[in-house]
Amino acid sequence: MKKLLLIAVLLGAAYFGLIDSSWLSTENNQTGVNFEKVSETVLEHAIAGKKSNLQVEGYGTVTRILPDDNKGSRHQRFIITISSGKTLLISHNIDLAPRIDSLKTGDTLEFYGEYEWNPQGGVIHWTHHDPAGRHTPGWIIHKGKKYE
Repeated sequence: MKKLLLIAVLLGAAYFGLIDSSWLSTENNQTGVNFEKVSETVLEHAIAGKKSNLQVEGYGTVTRILPDDNKGSRHQRFIITISSGKTLLISHNIDLAPRIDSLKTGDTLEFYGEYEWNPQGGVIHWTHHDPAGRHTPGWIIHKGKKYE
């Protein structure tokens, strides 16, 4: 019962943006709660609820690599499919974080960044550090390497 209550509180707080969902990482897991599933649920609720400006963590498979966006800050862009079958655009700032040169269609990756809803599923951005220190740092893990 205590675990169910803990899960409900964590999901609610993360869903409403009251906690930084990086706290839900497996390295902080002392309860036996499957935080990977919690993170996935938070992301699914954000998509279903058309939420934006929400820090999320998730996993996906690269289904399409798009041309870089070179207007303003440069961004490496690609589409991932998450376990629910929904697709997300990852917009990874390559002026502030290293490019993922080895990225290929079919690769899996983990991400942490800010979710913005759109009718196609949404965009994940802020997958990098903030040099000004005003935004929660994000990251992408691909083939065991962290890009931030």
